Amino acid sequence: MVYNPSLSFEVFPPNPAVGNEKIFQTLREMQDLAPHFISVTASNSKFNIEETTVRLTDFIRNDLAVPTIAHLPAIYLTKKMVSSILQALDRADVHKILALRGDRIPDLAPKGDFRYATDLIEFIREEAPHFELIGACYPEGHPDSASQIEDIQYLKKKVDAGCSSLITQLFFDNERFYDFQEKCILAGIDVPIYAGIMPIINRNQALRLLRTCENTHLPRKFRTILDKYEHDSESLRAAGLAYAVDQIVDLVAQDVAGVHLYTMNDAATAYHIYKATYPLFHDQGAVLGH
Repeated sequence: MVYNPSLSFEVFPPNPAVGNEKIFQTLREMQDLAPHFISVTASNSKFNIEETTVRLTDFIRNDLAVPTIAHLPAIYLTKKMVSSILQALDRADVHKILALRGDRIPDLAPKGDFRYATDLIEFIREEAPHFELIGACYPEGHPDSASQIEDIQYLKKKVDAGCSSLITQLFFDNERFYDFQEKCILAGIDVPIYAGIMPIINRNQALRLLRTCENTHLPRKFRTILDKYEHDSESLRAAGLAYAVDQIVDLVAQDVAGVHLYTMNDAATAYHIYKATYPLFHDQGAVLGH
């Protein structure tokens, strides 16, 4: 299926002790770029989703009039807690959820109500069927899956349970994404898949990536950028943004449903990508009901 490609952004809530004014200003700047939607992440270890994620989605939806998606990782939530979050989202008129299992945390026992994302999807479908559900997917396989085939089988279950679209984990090798897309089609997964792109713009971000994303293939061209400009912050930012723009141009040329930009709460990054790629994205809002 060919889509009118969309450009959307992801942000994360700041620590409540820091306050929201900085992220509110960042979001105001992103509003000017007319994103297809802005998604807001959630911590699955602090149990303060209503205070953080819901509050930001409320601001995006009602103050900025931009479509928004609330992330909801459920492995450490009970059904009662999820019901309360759904009610809070309802009050904010936010009805799109990225339904997640969430990362397991060492030495913290899961609640047991939601072992998999599919459990959460099925619960929301029964509890609040008016919500639109989006799923996460992993072009290079989920770290906990025995194989990519098994991972795609679980992904098919998520879609069959009610996901209307999918957003990928970040990747740096477009060929891995295209291979994943083909396997999804063969498995009967026919919903839009939004490609998650994260521009690497500083050394700390690069080091964190190398430490935590063991499943993510880093092409030679990308590793060369990290090696060459590791200690040259200005050049690393320029090269990281250029690499992301190249990825996006190629993805849109291959008829990707949309690009979801992991902004790391940096409005300047969002603006640079928008300015460099704007002509590629037309008819914003055509897929997720803007």
